[in-house]
Parts: sequence; C-alpha cells; structure tokens
Amino acid sequence: MTDSLVQSLTEWLGGAVPAELIIFLVSLLPVLELRGGLVAASLLNVPLGPAFLICYVANMLPIPFILLFIRKIIQYLKTTRLLHGFAEWLERKSEKNRAKVTRYETLGLLLFVAIPLPGTGAWTGALVAAMLDIRMKKSLPVIALGVLIAGVIMTLLSYGLPALLSW
Repeated sequence: MTDSLVQSLTEWLGGAVPAELIIFLVSLLPVLELRGGLVAASLLNVPLGPAFLICYVANMLPIPFILLFIRKIIQYLKTTRLLHGFAEWLERKSEKNRAKVTRYETLGLLLFVAIPLPGTGAWTGALVAAMLDIRMKKSLPVIALGVLIAGVIMTLLSYGLPALLSW
C-alpha cells in the first residue's frame, strides 16, 4: 500500500513540483516517512546522496515536536467532541507498541524505528517514547539512529536492488 501511495503522490506532483520538494514532503508525512521518500526519490531518479539527506532531514524534522508536545495535544484532543476518537486511537497505537519498546528499552526503541515495517518508524517511535516518558535527550538520539539505519536499509532496497536487477 505504501509503495502505491508513494507512486500516486509522485505521479500527481511530478512535473508541477521539483523532485526534491516531492521527496521532502513524502518524508515529512507520518506512515510514509523516510522510507516512502527514498522510494519516491528512486522513482524520480534523484541522486542517492541528496535524496538521502533530504529524506533524513524531513523525517527527523517533526520528531522533537512530537516528543515535546504529543501528550499535551492528546490530552487536549480528548476534550473535543470531534477529535476525541482520534486521540484515543493514538493512545491505543502507542499502548499496542509499548511492550515492544519497554521490554528492551533503548534497544527496543531503536529496533522499532530502524526496521522498516508498516506501523513502525520515527513518528510512532516518538509517540511511544513520549507516552512512556522516555526523556527527549535519551529518545531523540535513538530515534535519529533508527531513522539512519532504516535509511540504509531502504537505500539498499530502493537503489541497490533495482541496480542489481538491471545488471
């Protein structure tokens, strides 16, 4: 699903928006994140070096804000009639992933962010870290390293695999 969403976004924005802005925007979005940005970069033939840097920066940009403010935002959303359900969904999502992170603490958070599977990544990792009261000075470097590892894995899949198959 993620690949088809990335492909649709790339086709929709392609030509009207510079490729670098497309991959920045894709990498900024929850769910797609750096992983989707690298797929989009590969589809748009953006060179690997600039693509990786753009995707990494865009994916990391919202993380400190999530770590700092998500608990207060969720508490506020729970007081609204319209977004109460969304706030509870966010809490359930973090609770569902609590055991994965709590069991191995820092290593659990790192692996949760680093392994590019659906439902994992920096956004969800930051949500879980914030809900578990893992301080930003501890969680932010771990999430940053996890995004870097996920980026290496996705680079191999998005750039290396197609190059190897065409060889």
